[in-house]
Amino acid sequence: MAPKDDLKEAVLWEPAGGGKVQCRLCSFRCLIADGKLGHCSVRKNVGGTLYSLNYDKVCAANPDPIEKKPLFHFQPGSRSFSVATPGCNFRCDFCQNWQISQAVLENGRIDGQAITPEQIVAAAVRSGCQSIAYTYTEPTIFMELCYDTGRLAKQKGLSNVFVSNGYMTREAVDFAVGWLDAINVDLKAFSEDYYRRLVHARLQPVLDTISYIATQTDIWIEVTTLLIPGENDSEDELKQLADFLVTKAGPHVPWHISRFHPQYKYMDARTTPRESLERAEQIGREAGLHYVYLGNVPGSKSESTFCHQCGRKLIERVGYRIAANHVTDSKCPGCGTAVAGVQL
Repeated sequence: MAPKDDLKEAVLWEPAGGGKVQCRLCSFRCLIADGKLGHCSVRKNVGGTLYSLNYDKVCAANPDPIEKKPLFHFQPGSRSFSVATPGCNFRCDFCQNWQISQAVLENGRIDGQAITPEQIVAAAVRSGCQSIAYTYTEPTIFMELCYDTGRLAKQKGLSNVFVSNGYMTREAVDFAVGWLDAINVDLKAFSEDYYRRLVHARLQPVLDTISYIATQTDIWIEVTTLLIPGENDSEDELKQLADFLVTKAGPHVPWHISRFHPQYKYMDARTTPRESLERAEQIGREAGLHYVYLGNVPGSKSESTFCHQCGRKLIERVGYRIAANHVTDSKCPGCGTAVAGVQL
């Protein structure tokens, strides 16, 4: 264990008496005794102070297309410098990045390089990126690095984006307002049972986060659902999910429906049939969502953006590459309908 002088004090915590501390970063709101870890295993109570253990443990740092986040209505065609540290507050049995998100639990180590916020921002500028993405693992649990890097990024004219499971508290969202510009939230299902069994968390805090960000902040939000056969792909559940997005977030919020491939501890399920994805897309459009996309389906026309009013193809995508962008002044050039998003 490193000396306290070498550790970064955590944000969003308070003393709770008896040497314990209360973490207010995510919706687990861990009550942590002295010498113990929070649920994420990367925040520790040391002598009545909560510290971040992964602040200087960067395990990924490279430029990506912004579309890979996926963010389709935020600076389309740009590149985002993506960074991550090990750890997560979820325990998804199907995690696509389990080698780094679950590394602390799997091997008891927090591996990574000591890369400073200044170095991250400099690398983003050098790479010609327009933003920095805090992604691959859950950015909420390395909020200290996000905060320090994000403020420097803004000074250099860069934007900041999260790819998140949405389990952050309202306090954490408010903490990010002013330097966080966009977020993609995983809405993994619309079932408390699903969240309990496969994610080991709860659904309602995620719904609260989506609604709060969409209606009470200026942070641009898009939502992703990984469709797993037999788990979250029933017609009733998808209708409830789509209705929630329309009524509690807004019809302009893009919904990405992503194809599942077996991963981690969930290897027995089959890859999502294309028909299931297309049915989910239809449900989203029938519910009133303006923008519904299919992910992990190369060559699908549903990778592209269409005007929800006249149906004109506005942004043509092939995978993560933009082949053509016809949006003019954030409007459809055909009928003049506004296209929701940022710097379209």
